Amino acid sequence: MAENEGARRAVVTGASSGIGAASARALVAQGWQVVGLARREEKLQALAGELGAAFTYQLCDVTDEASTQAAVQAVLAGGSVKALVNCAGAAIGKDSVAQSSLDDWRAMYELNVLGTLRITQKFLPALEAAEGTVLIISSTAGIEPYEGGGGYCASKAAERVMARILRLELIGKPVRVIDIAPGMVHTDEFSAKRFGGDQAKAQAVYAGVPDPLTAEDIADCVQWSLGQPDTVDIDQIIVRPRAEGSYTKVFRQ
Repeated sequence: MAENEGARRAVVTGASSGIGAASARALVAQGWQVVGLARREEKLQALAGELGAAFTYQLCDVTDEASTQAAVQAVLAGGSVKALVNCAGAAIGKDSVAQSSLDDWRAMYELNVLGTLRITQKFLPALEAAEGTVLIISSTAGIEPYEGGGGYCASKAAERVMARILRLELIGKPVRVIDIAPGMVHTDEFSAKRFGGDQAKAQAVYAGVPDPLTAEDIADCVQWSLGQPDTVDIDQIIVRPRAEGSYTKVFRQ
């Protein structure tokens, strides 16, 4: 018998930091076995040390076909999979459409859209066999575009549409598809990566905003939605801090 057989197993992409790591912690706390996927082994090792035997990991770059295929094969060799939580994603740059970099747009599409598509396709047969769930962390950026966010908003809109179409295409099959769209979430890396490591610009995003969301807030949404009965599909959750009415309507002290 495989080590994890009989337990609910969830695969979490982007598990090395932010919402991915927080989701892994929240699911383990609810009795799940979690397999974390990410590129940075030292971060995954640290999380494994924290969470113990309930958390294992595989190195995986979802933008790379060979890396993803090897990770999926290794995960499935360990037993069935009940949920796939797609957290891997990033925003890169905040330039206007006229001045933005094609490479930045390409990188966001490769990670946010094609990476999510690639790994979802590979796990779908196993998820159907387990009457499981595909969960995608998209963004309110995919709902309401804003200046300087062209590439990121476009990629997150595509990710949200992918989730919705997959939901329609799987009607009649025992697979749920859930889209969680966070607004302003303050994590250690998201804005810093967007601005190429410029901490001043990264912190300015949250300046004066009382209580922006945390990664743990989104992880709570993840574990709650996955915890519903298999016949209950939480199609979409839009979650923002109280101080944020929209991207362009934010209260700052």
